[in-house]
Amino acid sequence: MSNRAGNRAEPSDLVDLTALLDAYYDVAPDPSNIAQRVAFGTSGHRGSSLNGAFNERHIAAITQAIVEYRTSAGITGPLFMGKDTHALSEPAQNTALEVLAANGVNVLIDARNGFTPTPAVSHAILKYNASRTDQADGIVVTPSHNPPADGGFKYNPPTGGPAGSDITNWVADRANQLLEAGLEGVKRIPLGEARLADSVGTYDFLQNYVQDLPSVLNLDAIRSAGLHIGADPLGGASVDYWGAIAEAHQLNLSVVNPNVDPQWAFMTLDWDEKIRMDCSSPYAMASLIARADQYDIATGNDADADRHGIVTPDGGLMNPNHYLATAIDYLYRNRSGWSSDAVVGKTLVSSSMIDRVTADLGRVLMEVPVGFKWFVPGLLSGETAFGGEESAGASFLRLDGSPWSTDKDGILLALLASEMTAVTGKTPTQRYRELTSRFGDPEYARVDAPATREQKAALAKLSPSDVTATALAGEDITARLTEAPGNGAPIGGLKVTTENAWFAARPSGTEDVYKIYAESFKGEEHLHQVQAEAKAIVDGVIS
Repeated sequence: MSNRAGNRAEPSDLVDLTALLDAYYDVAPDPSNIAQRVAFGTSGHRGSSLNGAFNERHIAAITQAIVEYRTSAGITGPLFMGKDTHALSEPAQNTALEVLAANGVNVLIDARNGFTPTPAVSHAILKYNASRTDQADGIVVTPSHNPPADGGFKYNPPTGGPAGSDITNWVADRANQLLEAGLEGVKRIPLGEARLADSVGTYDFLQNYVQDLPSVLNLDAIRSAGLHIGADPLGGASVDYWGAIAEAHQLNLSVVNPNVDPQWAFMTLDWDEKIRMDCSSPYAMASLIARADQYDIATGNDADADRHGIVTPDGGLMNPNHYLATAIDYLYRNRSGWSSDAVVGKTLVSSSMIDRVTADLGRVLMEVPVGFKWFVPGLLSGETAFGGEESAGASFLRLDGSPWSTDKDGILLALLASEMTAVTGKTPTQRYRELTSRFGDPEYARVDAPATREQKAALAKLSPSDVTATALAGEDITARLTEAPGNGAPIGGLKVTTENAWFAARPSGTEDVYKIYAESFKGEEHLHQVQAEAKAIVDGVIS
């Protein structure tokens, strides 16, 4: 932990907005530099204009590529586009609008010229597509919880959730071709002309999302219980949504901090002394945690509100894994409109407490690789009632079992904590303690280990037979996985399990390290042993 982690940001920590915005327009990325090419991760293209990774040319090229993709895919409905509160989000949305309008795409932006959470865009796409044949898609301009100097740009196809790698690879390849060609082939008109184009319209994301919440949550129970809720947008896109939710549904809800500041000067520093709007981090959430006793439930969201942080007066900030397990246990016992066959979805680096809860519920567990995109088909069809990942992202079905959003919804999961408390009379922290008394109390952690680019590539291509070890931390190995058991997709790494523990190793996409996720139901000392042996096993097969 850094010495200043959890402390208020100082002037020296703040990004120079003038330099950031100037660089967006002035810096021309070098397509021959891999760090300055278009690259889609699990949540779109991200980077900073200051290092040539997120600039005007990137967005023009990506948007043109999306236009060409949707044409080839026969997508003829409107494209819903929203932005978050990062400084680079508005100029990037403007660039995209210029390209979309020049191509004659029917694009809908926020009717209030405000900020739009990722789940509100997903909700809008699904709502439109439920009754139309001319299917809609969407763009969200956001780098999620990344620092203030970053920008992000992600595409959601008509399924409403994150695009799969088949789409993002195509878009990235085409965008890089356009960059290499000096943007020849990119259609574009001036912003003023674009805003007046017949193909450009507006959509009230806030109204449509807020008014539809009773279809997915028991808001009557929250209102009747009179719970005092504290909602902290962390300066993000949910800032206007929380006040609207309180007013529309008559909830005793206070917006803890309604300020929007593209420098995020009010934030407390994360573990590495960076400003990061990570609502699952106790350091980034330090201000709200300090006020936990003022509310029955307090919650936080990241900049695009696709993540949730749950703070209770009796337990502080909940570990995301703990909350996912608690939410799953509550929802599958309190949603009579859900199919009895609907499965539970989790990423393979999420806690095995979820496995034990799912088995107790008599449900089937679908374990998938990292990335919310893997939950999209099941949430859309209703076959998966809940999908969640260890990084505090999740979504679930409406009360009647139909889809609500196929992207992560931090507002939804935050409100669920209040519903859970209202209905059961216990906080999510208390509910989790009940689970540990039945199933054990696991220790979970993630650490990084150094690795060269060649070693990371080797890790991503492992096969189970490459691992010859038969035991891990004193227990027999029960499985060696390089494909997710839930859908057979490659995990881009390795997972090894025993009766009471597991580890997973995945290469970092941005640093010369690989990540080791590990968990033990036998205590902290056993967890440390698992981590040490995990590193030895992985190093032995990639060196």
